[in-house]
Amino acid sequence: MLRTSLRNLLAHRARLLMTACAVLLGITFITGSLVYGDSLQQAAVDRATAGYNRIDLNVAPDTDPRGGPAATLDGRTAAALAGIDGVRAAAGRVGGFAAVADHDGRLLGSADFRQGGNFAPDGEGTDPAYRFSHGTGPTRAGQVALDEASAAKAGYRVGDTLRVGTRAGAASYEIVGVFRTDASKLTPGGSLVLFDAATAQRQFLRPGQYTNIEITAAPGVDAVALGERVDAALPERTSVVTGAQLARLQGMLSSSGSDTMSQIMVGFAAVALFVAAFLIANTFSMLVSRRTRELALMRAVGATRQQVRRLLLAEAALVGLLASVGGVVVGVGVARLLQVLFGSEDVPTAPLVLAPGTVVVALLVGTALPVVAAWLPIRRAMAIPPVAALGAAERTAPARIGSLHSRISAGATAAGVATVVIAAVAGGDDARAVIGLGAVLALVGAIGLIPVLAGPFVRLLRPLLGRISPVYGDLAARNTVRDPRRTGATAAALAIALALASGLSVLGASATAYLERATTEAVTADFVVESPGGGLRSDTAKPLKGLAGASYSNLDQSTEYRLGGVSSVLTGVDPATIGGLLTYDVVSGSLDSLRTGQIAVADFKAERTGWRVGQTLVLERDGKKGEVTVGAVYRADEQSDLMPSITASGSLVARYDATPSTHAVLVSAASRGDVVRALGDNPALAVLDKKELAAEDTSGIGDQLGVFYALLSMAMVIAALGIANTLALSVLERGKEIGTLRAIGLDRLGVTRMIRLEALIVGALGAAVGTVLGVFLGWALGHTLQESVAGYELVVPWGRLALGVLGATAGALLASLWPARRAARVDIPAATAAE
Repeated sequence: MLRTSLRNLLAHRARLLMTACAVLLGITFITGSLVYGDSLQQAAVDRATAGYNRIDLNVAPDTDPRGGPAATLDGRTAAALAGIDGVRAAAGRVGGFAAVADHDGRLLGSADFRQGGNFAPDGEGTDPAYRFSHGTGPTRAGQVALDEASAAKAGYRVGDTLRVGTRAGAASYEIVGVFRTDASKLTPGGSLVLFDAATAQRQFLRPGQYTNIEITAAPGVDAVALGERVDAALPERTSVVTGAQLARLQGMLSSSGSDTMSQIMVGFAAVALFVAAFLIANTFSMLVSRRTRELALMRAVGATRQQVRRLLLAEAALVGLLASVGGVVVGVGVARLLQVLFGSEDVPTAPLVLAPGTVVVALLVGTALPVVAAWLPIRRAMAIPPVAALGAAERTAPARIGSLHSRISAGATAAGVATVVIAAVAGGDDARAVIGLGAVLALVGAIGLIPVLAGPFVRLLRPLLGRISPVYGDLAARNTVRDPRRTGATAAALAIALALASGLSVLGASATAYLERATTEAVTADFVVESPGGGLRSDTAKPLKGLAGASYSNLDQSTEYRLGGVSSVLTGVDPATIGGLLTYDVVSGSLDSLRTGQIAVADFKAERTGWRVGQTLVLERDGKKGEVTVGAVYRADEQSDLMPSITASGSLVARYDATPSTHAVLVSAASRGDVVRALGDNPALAVLDKKELAAEDTSGIGDQLGVFYALLSMAMVIAALGIANTLALSVLERGKEIGTLRAIGLDRLGVTRMIRLEALIVGALGAAVGTVLGVFLGWALGHTLQESVAGYELVVPWGRLALGVLGATAGALLASLWPARRAARVDIPAATAAE
């Protein structure tokens, strides 16, 4: 049987080529995903742990369990640690947010990784954390050093003037050095500027204070033993850890993000394999149908049903195994390609990691997939008696609305839709899971109904096909509905890929529209001043007083309040101007009550707490206690970053919190240039209008959708291969028919047009079903967010969906080029000869 299987593979290698390609593509995707994920994880760990080998011990204050401000270490502690026996050097470190811009004012580095620090020279005048390629470290006020990548990107050199912005303000400095460092100091893709210690302390902490102290042991001194001596000399609530312990901790933290990306890619690889299963099942169904007489003859001469079944399954397994080996090899190349495509300063790269488990999983999945997909076609073929099979080739029964398969698929679809609707109406804690389950059930049922839908869909297209090409369109329509199951299986693969793409498009468009509304709907100010590194200083807006006619207000967030016994956050504003900067839709009371020391409460907060206008509440914070009256209730989106849940006057907040966190500054009646100049041309401050503010909050959605579309493209390619495979095998089956058509006058161009129209019909069917399913899935999954995200509404991106349909039909047309060319070259005498 094994020799027979190998002989059959060689005899039918052209027909099995597409099946092998589908398996190869699927295994390529899953291998590439696993290899890329493992390599990304290893690179992230290597990068995160780099540099800690130069640190023997690290001393830092313990974290406040109540979430209070971070403690610091003073210079006396650093000096005391430096004097301990066995300590070679004790370098005090200071760090915080620092933004630098290029010559055109564009910020350098990724938004979350713009950092500043201090140069801490040892007795020899060097700092082991930094390696200078040009110049030296800053030693006095007015000097800075810049990391090499940022300097190269912006074209800065030693001697140039650099504008640096921190939360303490902005100033110009002379660049005295350009350096390299490791990931413990500079996150790849970020920027790092070094000050002298005194300047860094003024910018980020207080004079004489450090965030941590890095200790270098003298040669031959054991770090663990030294750590015990250091620990005995530390003040309370301060700890010491070894560099090796820090490296292990950073390695564990760094691997979480890469694990998530790897899991996402493996999920899309599973979708690609699922789509490939349709292609494989369709191929084997056609091959087995064409070999019915051959298989019946084998059984007639003595082969048992089990032997023939094992023969066919062995063929499927061999195809899968050979294709899987190729998929593993190509997958490694794809992993390298992914490193190039997704590579950036933010994404670490490292040598590819091909783990033994990856190879085993790929080979097992690739071998098992064709066997599982081919089981049902083989089972159907084995059910035909040999005598009947020898008489004529098996003809597939057309899909009927009343058949068992159709009834089960219709029942699953109806049950899924009903489940989604009922769960959406009823709501509840488990509604999201129930809606997701119902959506999946409806998707599976709809895919099973595609063969039944093929006939009505073709009849719907007949008028259009008649206008395009009456003769060839009619032939294509008849050929498409000749075997609805085959047409349905081919279209189903395309429908699955397009359903996922359409569902993601709907979710992405709805989320983008919601975020745009939540971000800007309540903002009437011309500009919002923010810091890319977080909060602002409370006195950031003081220079705006000099702008004639301008109105502005801080949004000073103050936490840790107990208001009426409820944990609350108060936002301090200027009562005189805030009404013209934010839209307060007051439902009761008056916003003018802020001027008299009362508070205004958002409706969602009032509903949860039962507060009402005129109610007096006890206000407590850090031992201070008083009473405050609710003066207004207003409508607000709970997800808005700018609209406060509780609004109070800045003077009221100042009584309880001397250092609130200024979230943003709202400005109107002033030009952008005037605002930028008034704020000192500070790179650490971003002056955004409403459009820019919305783009900032929604940019991540577009980036994620781009990645998901790219990953789904593999499933689309496999679906297109399925169309090409079905048409190619169909051309083989219809060789005599095509030859007869040629003999009675149909030219080669006519045959080509007929095959291409067949592909377009299948592509249009898959695109139509997939788009409808995708919109339904997008609505169903989006509806699960409505209870927790007030204001979320369904948005159908018609343009993006139309682009998806056009892409699917174009892919189907491209897939038909080879089968159409082959059909046009059918040899008329050979094709019309008696079989």
